[in-house]
Amino acid sequence: MSDVLIADDHPLFRDALQRAVLGALPQARVHCADDVHNLMGLIEQYPDADLLLLDLHMPGARGYSALAHIRGQYPGLPIIVVSGHEEATVARRALAHGAAAYIPKSTDGSTIAEAIRRVLDGDTWLPPQLLGGHAPLQPDEADAAARIAALTPQQFRVLTMIAEGLLNKQIAWDLGVSEATVKAHMTAIMRKLGVNNRTQVALLASQLAVDQGAVPALPADEE
Repeated sequence: MSDVLIADDHPLFRDALQRAVLGALPQARVHCADDVHNLMGLIEQYPDADLLLLDLHMPGARGYSALAHIRGQYPGLPIIVVSGHEEATVARRALAHGAAAYIPKSTDGSTIAEAIRRVLDGDTWLPPQLLGGHAPLQPDEADAAARIAALTPQQFRVLTMIAEGLLNKQIAWDLGVSEATVKAHMTAIMRKLGVNNRTQVALLASQLAVDQGAVPALPADEE
């Protein structure tokens, strides 16, 4: 029996994806998460899952960062990216980051089921209107993805919270750990990313934004 993970914060689309999964795999066990933090726990609970359907814009995802991290930590898990973006460049960047397929949210259920079957057969898949050409990653983006992929799941959780502008005490509260533990994670994160402060952490994460021209508000550094 297959375990399939769905990560999307919109209940209606999550239900639509679940129906598509069961259309392709009637005996599948489907497990859902509505943000990246819950998704990381779900992957840890089902490390041998057969497939992940990942929304690019789910809370905590920060563009391609979740995709890059999960591909680095769980290279055997096929990932289908789902997104409201219809641009070919967005889809090709997703495949360049290691996605097995890219499904626009306007895609009908039977086509999603076909994409799922193709990916489980070991193929990659793009909708016909997005086929053609390749989008190799820019060196800075590829480097940022490789560094983020090297983080542990808990370090990645902290990274996404830093990128959202949360303070250490807020991160500690959300994760149920001490501020000292968060500071220890921060030290390890900055070492792995090759940066010196929270602002640089957020700027590196922004390399994986879908719209790289829109730099988010940067967090203040803490003592």
